[in-house]
Amino acid sequence: MFKGDKFMTRGVHERIPIELQLFIWETIANMPAPKDYFQVFDLKIENSMQVIHHYSEQPEYDKTYVLTVVERPITAKIYVIDDYFEDEDKHIATMLLAEEY
Repeated sequence: MFKGDKFMTRGVHERIPIELQLFIWETIANMPAPKDYFQVFDLKIENSMQVIHHYSEQPEYDKTYVLTVVERPITAKIYVIDDYFEDEDKHIATMLLAEEY
């Protein structure tokens, strides 16, 4: 999972700084297996720091990160969804804002 092509929506491209996009992809890559096909990231600002709460349901996963060196902290909810295309034996992951779902 999450090892094939990676895409993002226009909303992610326009609103989420590249450093946070890369952090999210790296976080998913470093998760223990097995991984849920649907990953959720709640981004919040606390004391001028970027707080990222990452969770999924099956299997249950829950971790919070505090990034102190982020140029432009933001508030957003991001989904990352891994789609598997059996006929092509191919995974495609998409990062999107919750309101784009």
